[in-house]
Amino acid sequence: MDIQFFGANCIRLAGKKASIIIDDNLGDVGLKSVTKPGEIALFTNGHGEPDVDVKIVIDYPGEYEVSDVSVRGIAARGHIDEEGKKSSVIYRIITDDIRIAVVGHIYPDLTEKQLEAIGTVDVLIIPVGGNGYTLDGIGALKLIRKIEPKLIIPTHYADSKINYAVPQTDLETVLKNMSMEPKERVEKLKLKPADIADTTQLIVLERS
Repeated sequence: MDIQFFGANCIRLAGKKASIIIDDNLGDVGLKSVTKPGEIALFTNGHGEPDVDVKIVIDYPGEYEVSDVSVRGIAARGHIDEEGKKSSVIYRIITDDIRIAVVGHIYPDLTEKQLEAIGTVDVLIIPVGGNGYTLDGIGALKLIRKIEPKLIIPTHYADSKINYAVPQTDLETVLKNMSMEPKERVEKLKLKPADIADTTQLIVLERS
């Protein structure tokens, strides 16, 4: 599986049998959409309709099987939701025998039921920009400790090419606050199950 980062929360998971595009709201932040025809499009929060003919749009809790990809959407409290409201969706994705969790802009306190639904995670994709808009380093670290992923990919941090509605913290500051050092920085991560280490590692994906 190849993993690419396009800015904000937008990630592509390109597997052997399907390609999954996550949170392609790039038009909202001054970038161009990267969604390709035939992809599985996932959204963790509000969104517009893709500009191309995708295989399916998933933006709601539930269980889905598409092109040998297993997707489970788990309702979650959004970062700015009032208590009791659940406007966000966490996704557990299994593709190419790799288990991925995408949390989006959520409140960092997850219940045992939510954690059980997320289950064992190989790769955690998590926003870190903070400033009241999304998780900051402290909130991200809280979730990392609860979910215990093997690989962490941070998203939604400051980028001079992106016009965020709320300014985001730069990645170096976030990582310093989290006391984490990247294992490596790559433009595209090629990942096989055998590559996943037993210890938690953080990979920085350069924006494609």
